[in-house]
Amino acid sequence: MTLPVEAFKYLVVGDPKYAKKMWKLLEHVLHKIYSHKATGLISEELYRLWLVGVLELEKMSAPKRKFQIGPLKHQNMMDPNYAYKAWKILEEGIHEIYNRNISELCFEELYRNVYYMFRNKFGEKLYSGLVSTMTHHLEVISKSIEAAQGGLFLEELNRKWAEHKKALQMFRDILMSMDRTFIPSTHKTSVHELGFNLWWDDIIHSAKIQTRLQDTFLDLVLRERTGEVINRGLMRNVIKMLMDSGSSVYDDFEKHFLEVSADFYRAESQQLIECCDCGEYLKKAERRLNEEMERVSHYLDAKSEVKITSVVENEMVENHMQRLVHMENSGLVNMLVNDKYEDLKRMYSLFRRVPTGLYIIRDVMTSHIRNTGKQLVTDPEILKDPVDFVQRLLNEKYENDKIINLAFNNDKTFQNALNSSFEYFINLNSGSPEFISLFVDDKLRKGLKGVSEEDVEIVLDKVMRLFRYLQEKDVFEKYYKQHLAKRLLSGKTVSDDAERSLIVKLKTECGYQFTSKLEGMFTDMKTSEDTMQGFYASRFAETGDSPTLAVQVLTTGSWPTQPSATCNLPAEILGVCEKFRSYYLRTHTGGRLSWQTNMGTADLKATFGRGQKHKLNVSTHQMCVLMLFNNADRLTYKETEQATEIPSSDLKRCLQSMACVKGKNILRKEPMSKDIAEDDAFFVNDKFSSKFYKVKIRTVVAQRESKPENQETRPGVVEDRKPQIEAAIVRIMKSRIVLDHDNIVAEVTKQLQSRFLPSPVLIKKRIESLIEREFLERDKVDRRLYRYLA
Repeated sequence: MTLPVEAFKYLVVGDPKYAKKMWKLLEHVLHKIYSHKATGLISEELYRLWLVGVLELEKMSAPKRKFQIGPLKHQNMMDPNYAYKAWKILEEGIHEIYNRNISELCFEELYRNVYYMFRNKFGEKLYSGLVSTMTHHLEVISKSIEAAQGGLFLEELNRKWAEHKKALQMFRDILMSMDRTFIPSTHKTSVHELGFNLWWDDIIHSAKIQTRLQDTFLDLVLRERTGEVINRGLMRNVIKMLMDSGSSVYDDFEKHFLEVSADFYRAESQQLIECCDCGEYLKKAERRLNEEMERVSHYLDAKSEVKITSVVENEMVENHMQRLVHMENSGLVNMLVNDKYEDLKRMYSLFRRVPTGLYIIRDVMTSHIRNTGKQLVTDPEILKDPVDFVQRLLNEKYENDKIINLAFNNDKTFQNALNSSFEYFINLNSGSPEFISLFVDDKLRKGLKGVSEEDVEIVLDKVMRLFRYLQEKDVFEKYYKQHLAKRLLSGKTVSDDAERSLIVKLKTECGYQFTSKLEGMFTDMKTSEDTMQGFYASRFAETGDSPTLAVQVLTTGSWPTQPSATCNLPAEILGVCEKFRSYYLRTHTGGRLSWQTNMGTADLKATFGRGQKHKLNVSTHQMCVLMLFNNADRLTYKETEQATEIPSSDLKRCLQSMACVKGKNILRKEPMSKDIAEDDAFFVNDKFSSKFYKVKIRTVVAQRESKPENQETRPGVVEDRKPQIEAAIVRIMKSRIVLDHDNIVAEVTKQLQSRFLPSPVLIKKRIESLIEREFLERDKVDRRLYRYLA
């Protein structure tokens, strides 16, 4: 390998250190030869390596030159036909490369001729010749591609494209010196880019090839959509060619691809919607969507995924959403009713891909839940059993929660819709607060007996979810207080821990004020224990054979107000009660006791006709009735009423429970019937027997309040609300001083909504009351404006 004389003279003069640098280059080659690693160092590669070194040395030495190079300016030293001969050699090399006869080429000669041409100002001739030669070969290639028939068309195009790229790589190596110096200085297109542009102009933009390529590709996609297997690798190569040719090329193809796809899916969706049910249609739509995403991953540009999936979503989902959700016997409501979680999940997954999809599902689901709930809370048969009523609500809540969790991915949109629906229909029934309280009462009396603490907490949490939907939480508080009082006084609660846990939950939900009286009830129960211990330790307890007394002393403000029902206690009981009264008033100065006989219980020892002895657990009223039979064998209803002075309604329930309940009939009634009449007569049932020594006689009670009791509770709640509304108004006006009517109503509602929703009419009445009492005044100009009076 010899160095060109002109280049050597130029480099030695231009860079004094050239010899050292070139030696380093050659030294590297010699080391490879001596270490037996020179297999790949063919003469062409060595020449190219030297040429790269020459070009780099030129760049390094050019800024340091202090003078011009003379020898290269002497044009008379060169052969006048040099440029022509050099180009012919290069042209022949290009032909051989395109014809894949590179084994016959001398790359050293090609490199040297390229270098000489652009160094001797023949760069323009070299560049124009390259363009002309490549164009000629591409015209030949174009005809070859056009001649390919059927499925061979894409294969021929792909093969020619691969050959053209290989040729461009070799052209770029051979013309490296021109690419690095001549092209940047003349602002021309690089060799590699030039080859791509010519391919685009002469092949892809060819009138015969462009349309045929597009039609062939779209036809293959269609065949794949209809189930045929196609050569995805070939498709991927062709698409890669379009992308390499420039974004505008692929974009033009993509536009037609999307238009054809839209037509295809529009027709298919119309056909499917007519013959498939909702679930089947959604499966097919989901499969089509997955197929398109898979198609993109195999041979389309990744950026096309959003566009093609949008086409499928629009044609197969968005255009048919309303019809799908309302489809008879298979639409959304049918899926909800029949727990079709997979279909619901699929619908959610598809509909969420379009802008209004989830809102359509939400609206239909909300309407269904509200209608179902409304039927539930207004069904007269269901309302007969409050516990069953609440259990059905909990079941409905559980089923809908499960759907939202499994099918709707716990989407907040659907959780909010569910909550608003339950709040809507639960409050349609004014008895819901009472029913929920009765459900809790049932569970804490017996329903949770033997249940683990974890399960108790689960039940209480479920109840709290329903409680949150109540708008009249103060009504629930009223009933809950009554039921809790009965459980505590009768000792029938299954767990004090469960009772306290529920109160903590209520306190967390509604604040300290909501539960302060409930906590006071537990305090009274503990204080009563201490009081009874003190009583029996004192001299007042010296009662001889008198009955044993257990008293719960209740603070009037903490416990639900109970009318003091009149009842004549037996003399034996009355004596010990008076002793306790004396002890209590002595130790609690200023206190006052009133006996609540309708809330007490008693244990009696009874001997029946055959000598059978039993211990009877009865209410205080039942005890008063039974004690009368110690002195009489027969008593009429009228005689019993006169002797005890128990209210008529209470007495009838008392007698019913002892004479009309099978297995508990310690009394006998004549005539025998379920109802108690005023002329009925009662006897001790000498034939009564039980396998248990201790017999518990429960008083027959209505599970829910009677109408008179309900009529008393409701007005009481309304009266309790008045001071709360007034207090809220005063707090607001004290901080704002001046406020208009609408804003007062809004602020009061916001403050009190955790307990109840005050009506605007009631708020207006309380404002009028405060004006009368001179807490507020109306503005003299604007009558809807109020001022706070300090």
